[in-house]
Amino acid sequence: MKLAISSYSFNRFGEQIEGPKPPPLVEMIRAAAEYGVSGIELLGIHFESTERGYLNELKYAALKNGIEICAVSAHHNFVHPDPEERYRQMEIVTKWVDVAAYLGAKVVRVFGGRWGTIRDFSAYMAAKGQEPPLEGYTDEQALGWVIDAFKMCTYYAEQHGVVLGLENHWGFTGDAEGTRRIIEGVGSPWLRVILDTGNFLVDADAQRAALAPYAVMVHAKTYIGGGIYYTMDIDYREIRELLERVSFRGYISLEFEGKAHPDEGIPQSLAMLREALGSALR
Repeated sequence: MKLAISSYSFNRFGEQIEGPKPPPLVEMIRAAAEYGVSGIELLGIHFESTERGYLNELKYAALKNGIEICAVSAHHNFVHPDPEERYRQMEIVTKWVDVAAYLGAKVVRVFGGRWGTIRDFSAYMAAKGQEPPLEGYTDEQALGWVIDAFKMCTYYAEQHGVVLGLENHWGFTGDAEGTRRIIEGVGSPWLRVILDTGNFLVDADAQRAALAPYAVMVHAKTYIGGGIYYTMDIDYREIRELLERVSFRGYISLEFEGKAHPDEGIPQSLAMLREALGSALR
């Protein structure tokens, strides 16, 4: 197993103690090297551009600092009744597949999607990530949209040598069963799971165990200073044992989601992960 840092750890959507403006990705890459990790995961929202000149700057910074760009993260939503909108959302995914392939990243993080009928995120969390469908539609219809969209996106990703990593991230991937139904419905090894340790609010241990065999990457949530939205007590020694049972040897990417400043929360989180993961790290 190897450690990485998600660029999310440096800037949590601009609403926390670190302020609204994220550091340039080149600086995040440099910081990742200083923290002694092997890789970095870059969120699409943190890119200044997707033009070749800018991407070349990122490639050079990664090479110079000995950091692998291990994943790129897309932000999209296939849960739309309008087929044209779903097609536009597919174009978002294929765009980031192109970017990932150019940067040498082997994974694009993707979402299962949600209805968006509960707009306030705090209320959505209070409802444990569950929300009613749009009037006149059903969850089963939406699941079909999601699977069909991923079949096309996964074919495109395979042609570019990139795996789509479906994160358990609320909505239709809010539990292991929903995530598994999408994976099995698409039926391609090029759609796998990014296992987020902090995104299961009910029966977390059992749900992590259910998805671990599909994992190509892990998001390690930490909450130094208390959680921004909630705090979970995650035993990373148990996470290590789970991952070893399924012969996982990929990246564990830190998603620091605590109220402490990232300058404090990131190094403390990495120290905790290193202690817990021990000899499993390489």
